[in-house]
Amino acid sequence: MTLSIDTDLVTIDKIQLFADQQVETNMLRLDKIHPQISGNKWFKLKYYLEQAFLENRSGLISFGGPWSNHLLAVAAAAREAGLKSIGIIRGEAPAQPSETLEELRSLGMELDFVSRTAYRNRAQLVTDLNTSYPDYLVVDAGGQGPTGAKGAAEILSYVPDLHSYTHILCAVGTGTMLAGLALAAGKEQQVIGICSLKEKEEQTALILQWFPSLENRFEINTAFHFGGFARHTTELTDFMNLFYHRTGIPTDIVYTAKLCYAWKQLYVNNFFQPGSRVLIIHSGGLQGNRSLAPGILTF
Repeated sequence: MTLSIDTDLVTIDKIQLFADQQVETNMLRLDKIHPQISGNKWFKLKYYLEQAFLENRSGLISFGGPWSNHLLAVAAAAREAGLKSIGIIRGEAPAQPSETLEELRSLGMELDFVSRTAYRNRAQLVTDLNTSYPDYLVVDAGGQGPTGAKGAAEILSYVPDLHSYTHILCAVGTGTMLAGLALAAGKEQQVIGICSLKEKEEQTALILQWFPSLENRFEINTAFHFGGFARHTTELTDFMNLFYHRTGIPTDIVYTAKLCYAWKQLYVNNFFQPGSRVLIIHSGGLQGNRSLAPGILTF
């Protein structure tokens, strides 16, 4: 089973942030694929959906916060595939639901709010869910795991002349997309993940647990998290507006803005050698900007 999404919408856009920019940089625009099954989520969910059909499951269960890009993708993908969906939401039910929560409900997702303590104890939560919903497939937050990485490995198939790039940069949350990109990239290419979470170096160990063959095939930079997951500063939102003004490309506060800011800093600090050719992966998730107050972003 495959989703009927027009991947011809994917483009590769030139990034020219500086007038005298010396390093050629392009961006793979996965954010254009679908308004809800956005960016890398389509790829990470692909084989979970296939598994659900092969095992005759009636639906998917997954995890996320009140502004979760992942849950929105799960809800939309499940609905399009004719499956039910349940979202396990971190924290108490808010008095005023977020726009994302309202959209999840409109897509038919059943929402179950759990305490942050219970949410952190994911192993027990998964065990309980498997017992309570034996006909549902439980998908970890962000599509985390080898199954999600298998789908993410197909992302680079949309890049013509892939071998010509010296560096491939992506945002890192669970590390699943990074693992997939490292699986698909050439051994001579540098695959660099820009971590959006504070103090999450254990992702490297987790990826190598899934795929031991990826030893020394990628690196994770943790210097650009801006305070942690979904945290941001005025410096970051100002950069988002500047980046959009100069490139016409929107970014999100959780992942892609930090990714593009990191690319800019690496460039000005001469990280990329002359002759380098850089590919940035836009992983979508723009709906996450709905958590910002009106007027902060100019796009």
